[in-house]
Amino acid sequence: MSQFELSEQEQIRRESLEELRKLGINPYPAAEFKTNITSTEIKKSFHPDKNNLQDVSIAGRLMSRRIMGSASFAEIQDSKGRIQIYLRRDDLCPDDDKTMYNTVFKKHLDIGDFIGVEGFVFITQVGEISVHVKKLTVLSKSLRPLPIVKEKDGKVYDAVSDPEFRYRQRYVDLVVNPGVREIFKKRTRILDSLRTLFNSKGYLEVETPILQPIPGGAAARPFITHHNSLDMPLYLRIANELYLKRLIVGGFEGVYEFSKDFRNEGMDRSHNPEFTVMEIYVAYKDYLWMMDFTEEMIEKVALDLHGSTTVPYNDKEISFKRPFRRISMIDAIKEYTGVDITGMNEDQLREVCNSLDIETESSMGKGKLIDEIFGEKCESHLIQPTFIIDYPIEMSPLCKRHRNNPELTERFELIVNGKELCNAYSELNDPIDQRERFQDQLKLSEKGDNEAMFIDQDFLRALEYGMPPTSGMGIGIDRLAMIMTNQPSIQDVLFFPQMRPEKTEKMDGKEKYLKAGIPEEWVETIQKLGYKTIEKVKMVDKHTKLHQEICGFNKKNSLGLKNPSPDEVAVWLENIKKLI
Repeated sequence: MSQFELSEQEQIRRESLEELRKLGINPYPAAEFKTNITSTEIKKSFHPDKNNLQDVSIAGRLMSRRIMGSASFAEIQDSKGRIQIYLRRDDLCPDDDKTMYNTVFKKHLDIGDFIGVEGFVFITQVGEISVHVKKLTVLSKSLRPLPIVKEKDGKVYDAVSDPEFRYRQRYVDLVVNPGVREIFKKRTRILDSLRTLFNSKGYLEVETPILQPIPGGAAARPFITHHNSLDMPLYLRIANELYLKRLIVGGFEGVYEFSKDFRNEGMDRSHNPEFTVMEIYVAYKDYLWMMDFTEEMIEKVALDLHGSTTVPYNDKEISFKRPFRRISMIDAIKEYTGVDITGMNEDQLREVCNSLDIETESSMGKGKLIDEIFGEKCESHLIQPTFIIDYPIEMSPLCKRHRNNPELTERFELIVNGKELCNAYSELNDPIDQRERFQDQLKLSEKGDNEAMFIDQDFLRALEYGMPPTSGMGIGIDRLAMIMTNQPSIQDVLFFPQMRPEKTEKMDGKEKYLKAGIPEEWVETIQKLGYKTIEKVKMVDKHTKLHQEICGFNKKNSLGLKNPSPDEVAVWLENIKKLI
């Protein structure tokens, strides 16, 4: 990277890096630095009367400094939090050589550097628990400055809140916004809560393929790739349902998987093309049992995370106390639109959509039309946990027909805060019925529905060997984390959400500047000043302004270039106007 592409602070940090090396200090040492305590443990464990922490070793990032002559205060941040450290020149450097304090600490360490300190714990005159440093070790030099976030009396000032910056540079977000780390710790606790429940029931955690020859288990547009050795297309998993049901065929009574799924669809505050789903399948159960189990599961997560079944979300409070409301899809549509769609054919449903100002496409069959009505007119009303049950058969090609109504299926979705959280079935285990449903999906595909399911012949073969009555459920972990951590966007609960490519500023090549008569040695300086294209140079209104800028930059950075005269700069600008 050219020095002209660096900010002033970045250049200073690189100079400090070299000075550290000249002093014989490796800014990136390989040796282990042994710690024996964390910042939080110090604050919890220290007893001033007992003076019990006399030999502590702690490491972290330097986050603030107050240099006061021969003594200074600073703060370091480890994985648990921050703690103040106190450095006295004569304690840190007991011999005649005071380099470690006077030069290394005061001149060449910067905010963001990793250091290790050894010493003892004490309480300052203002009552703050601190580490009195007897030895300091440089562990890693930071070459980019961190955004400065100020905190006083528990209030945060100048917080880093720009989503574009936070999501793209999550590593910085985690450093300067401690609350973000807490969100992801809670996300892990959610997974732990679910695993504990499943394992207590004797269910087996498994892994199934991400690269699949047929994208099955959901109606979604897949990502497609190509396997060179096999010379065949492969699809990134859209769901793991069909593989997990194969394991039920194979004799397991309960299996579950936390899986990364991929859908080549839109992105918004509740959708990311790569997302996490937990799917579980239990033999000899039905969707009624799975509803009870889902209530137990979600209630447990809320209690484990919050100690309460009431969870705050935005300006609402959501109660996950069992039981949840249950209503059929047809009754929900009737409740929120006043229209009873029972027994309607495709043309009638399309008329209903038109009357409700719902946009449709010619490729949509009955299932998609019903789904559009429900999504547009019902979902947003369902804030508290609600089971939508008994879906029309056209919407559920992998679901068992309802035991009392063959036009419906034994399916439920759990809706919370207007969004689907869980989807579950009494699984279809009739191989003949399943084949017919797949063929219906093929017809939709031929009509142009690019989310229609493929026919999975191997899955049909597995069903023909026999699958016991089974209930399955999938839950979106990212959406569950959003609700349980009170975050408005899925990007806030993904460490590295998908982003558009970073915009890079256009920069002209040297030859364009040379054509205007600008000497080669001045091209990088002019670009460093922000004139990265000839067009931008042309926009300078006065040649004296550009002259002052480049001469000032030359002097400030000790480039040693011979300054052009104002008249020479005026000629450059005239030449540019003729060229463009």
